[in-house]
Amino acid sequence: MSATASFTVPSPHGPTPVTISYARVGRGEPLLLLHGIGHHRQAWDPVVDILAIERDVIAVDLPGFGASPALPDGLTHDLPTTTAVLAAFCAALGLERPDVAGNSLGGLLALELAREQRVRSVTALSPAGFWSEAERRYAFGVLLAMRRIAQRLPLPLVERLSRTAAGRTALTSTIYARPARRSPEAVVAETLALARATGFDQTLRAGATVRFTDDLAGTPVTVAWGTRDLVLVRRQGVRAKRIIPKARLVRLPGCGHVPMNDDPALVARVVLDGSR
Repeated sequence: MSATASFTVPSPHGPTPVTISYARVGRGEPLLLLHGIGHHRQAWDPVVDILAIERDVIAVDLPGFGASPALPDGLTHDLPTTTAVLAAFCAALGLERPDVAGNSLGGLLALELAREQRVRSVTALSPAGFWSEAERRYAFGVLLAMRRIAQRLPLPLVERLSRTAAGRTALTSTIYARPARRSPEAVVAETLALARATGFDQTLRAGATVRFTDDLAGTPVTVAWGTRDLVLVRRQGVRAKRIIPKARLVRLPGCGHVPMNDDPALVARVVLDGSR
């Protein structure tokens, strides 16, 4: 069920109101789902119903993405601020140390929440922040190109392309290994989400200096990487394992950067196993 939560977070000007859009379904222990940059909570739709059989699933639109408005003046779309917003969001919903799964930027945010001991476990799917400088520049170039294309394509053309498997492949093959599996409606919605993401530019700029370096020995961590990830190449998973030695490293055969669409059953199993 779609809803919004409003709360305050500290800023240089005092407590500042923030609103977050989210969807919640299922019963059980809470499981927070975080999407990547330029995406929206619907990225998790292929696995939500599977997860909701066992868990109380809360899928979030990050600030400035999807249906969540950009952060107000005084708050920056950077890692510390977004982590603080997510912590305040959990408090507003009464979620005390939920399990969290995140993809790409969402995976990095999940790990940051673990660093602050705000979550019970983390499952990070192709998390950002384990790149070399060359890998980061490549990934940012890919993301910027995707954003510019999404902004320039007229909506009627996006709708027409989305009606065919070839068109869906042209629009989304950078992030999906099996783009033809996406529904036309989902492809249109995520193309618009990328084009209209008010938090995209500032979030990407803030990520230029991000490197995840800590060992989260106290929090169970699963890191999973698609073998066909074209944005954050899979050798970064090995690097993540070196940085977080106690993490469980899982290979996702045949999956791209956003693996929830490519193999929903496998991703759901990895998330549920990681949060047990």
